Amino acid sequence: MTLIADSGSTKTDWCLAQGGEVVARMATQGINPFYQSDEEITRILQDELMSQWPEAVEDAHDVFFYGAGVRPEMAARMKRLVGDTTRAAYVEAHGDLLGAARALFGKNEGIACILGTGANSGLYDGTRIVQNTPPLGFILGDEGSGAVMGKRFVADLCKGLMPEGLMQEFKDATHQDVADIINAVYRQPLPNRYLASTTRFIHQHLNVEQVNNLVVDNFRDFFRRNLVQYQRRDLPVKVIGSIAFHFREQLACAAEMEGFALNGVEQGPMLGLVAFHSGNYSEQLRNK
Repeated sequence: MTLIADSGSTKTDWCLAQGGEVVARMATQGINPFYQSDEEITRILQDELMSQWPEAVEDAHDVFFYGAGVRPEMAARMKRLVGDTTRAAYVEAHGDLLGAARALFGKNEGIACILGTGANSGLYDGTRIVQNTPPLGFILGDEGSGAVMGKRFVADLCKGLMPEGLMQEFKDATHQDVADIINAVYRQPLPNRYLASTTRFIHQHLNVEQVNNLVVDNFRDFFRRNLVQYQRRDLPVKVIGSIAFHFREQLACAAEMEGFALNGVEQGPMLGLVAFHSGNYSEQLRNK
């Protein structure tokens, strides 16, 4: 049995798999070693994973943890915490970008991307991420993300650059005016999540030309400011994430306009990771 985790700051998706087939799944709260202490992470693993799903943890011989915040300098720490809690024979911990690359490309090379609340991308050689354009967050970067899409939309909305009547529709749907938007962005915690939450309204108004163009332009900036640096337009581009999935038509349009071959869009990485870790792959890793 193999236990695989796909973790964000809000939720961790756990999957028990065997021979490429999903046996069972569950979720705990998110784990992010960049923000959480050893004690906090251990508490989540023990109180939510071990106590609620002990049989799965006991059956798991290998554990593969992929998560936001698992930077190279955090990987050994995360591996230790997961290993000490689960007592699995073999444990790996990696960032979510490598998880996305493995889920999307397996052992083939390509350009792996994540487009959700935030954004990231990497040049994958079939084994590791060999180049990564720093995403820089929604203030300095994160082009293509839900947060940046929302930021651009509410800015245009508040400045009167969207069609007449759209601001009133936004007020009716969200019960928010300009003052509420400013308060949420500048005075409340997690403004990136707030901005990304506006993508639901954006998706409902893609029939408005200016809205559709804004979405396409946001994705075009993602290609221009992140993928161009890899200088590998010959490689396929695949993307994981809720924003990519729900706006896949606009993403495909932007990719074509920027000269990239969009070869696949997935909402999440878990099924791809299950396929990647099936068979004798774990044994092969141990024998290296």
